[in-house]
Amino acid sequence: MNTIARTVATLALFGAGILSGMWIDHRSDRGPSASPEQAATVPSGARQPLYYRNPMGLPDVSPVPKKDNMGMDYIPVYADDLTDEASAGHGLLRIPPARVQKIGVRSEAAALGALDRALLAPGVIEADERTLGTVAPRFAGWIDTLHVAETGRTVRRGELLFTAYSPELLTAQQEYLIAHDAARSGSDGFGAQLLRTARARLLNAGFDAAQIGALERSGEPLATVGVHAPADGTVLAKTAVAGARFASGETLYSLADLRTVWVIANVHEHDLGELRRGQPARLRIDGFPGEVFAGSVDFVYPTLDQATRTARVRIALPNEELRLRPGMFGRVELQASGANERVLLVPDSALIDSGLRQLVLVEHAEGVFEPRVVVPGRRGAAHVEILSGLAAGERVVVRANFLLDAESNLRAALAGFSAAPADADGSDAEAGSHAHGHGGH
Repeated sequence: MNTIARTVATLALFGAGILSGMWIDHRSDRGPSASPEQAATVPSGARQPLYYRNPMGLPDVSPVPKKDNMGMDYIPVYADDLTDEASAGHGLLRIPPARVQKIGVRSEAAALGALDRALLAPGVIEADERTLGTVAPRFAGWIDTLHVAETGRTVRRGELLFTAYSPELLTAQQEYLIAHDAARSGSDGFGAQLLRTARARLLNAGFDAAQIGALERSGEPLATVGVHAPADGTVLAKTAVAGARFASGETLYSLADLRTVWVIANVHEHDLGELRRGQPARLRIDGFPGEVFAGSVDFVYPTLDQATRTARVRIALPNEELRLRPGMFGRVELQASGANERVLLVPDSALIDSGLRQLVLVEHAEGVFEPRVVVPGRRGAAHVEILSGLAAGERVVVRANFLLDAESNLRAALAGFSAAPADADGSDAEAGSHAHGHGGH
């Protein structure tokens, strides 16, 4: 029994020696403890920052004070700035009310309404192609007297443009007079057939029934013949010059009726689904400030410009006073289809686009926000349609939301930083590696 007791006592003393040696070695590895002077450098009641964040809102944190590449000090973040929800990974972000007021956070409720959407496109005024006309005589000759001698003049149908001398037309008149006399004196049908042929030749050359009647009454061919305007219009171009020779079929005048003009607008490819015939359109021109010219979509061209990815849209505009001139540029506003349809809308400033997804910050309570992914639809002048991810009545942040989004990125970075074991010596090199390793969240 005494032998067993001595053995147990010996083992106990040996174990105590080993533990004592381990404690001494551990103290020597850690080095000397902090002196009272070093401990007194940090007041016991002062808040200790958990980390320091980038002053520009970038997702970069540091365990020690540092400066960014522009020389700005990193901002300390304290424990009372964080919430249990954020650190627990619940996706909620809570900001103290004082900070919310300081950064100017403002929210609005998502609501059903009509999208204030209008399609804007540049446009240029052109003449109505359906009213274009030319004056190209069907005979050759020389211009004798020019009655319409300037471009831009408005003419009426049948108005005399110029008189011309034409040897071939003179010959055609003489042949008609001979056939006319033969038809009156002859008893067979040959003379009548000859008269019909000669009359058709004059009509094809541009004579009308009144000119042929005057020729029959006078019995003498006309030395010069008149050329008249084929329709109402404005002279857009003129090559006719007094005394000049012209060939058969040569264009001497170009005319267009400008009482109706076209506006050709270039609409982006992604807006083609909003176009339809009869769609109301409005035109604004810098030359007439404050005025709006109303028209409608007359035609949507079936091809797309490969370079600009736009489609041509034709808008017809009345122009009785001839104030709109071909070549003018303007801004076209088209009322989008479905303008009266009620959809879920949020202000366009509420949408945050990260490049891969779109999200909004939903306000659950004062200072409590939730980043939520949404699917946006059409965009209006000041609102965005939300197809899914949000319900009517939920409040979304519409001002300073990018600051809150940056704050939530910092919280996520902090969670990753806190999960890594910190080195006891706190060297600058080690701190820098931590900051770069977790700053790209």
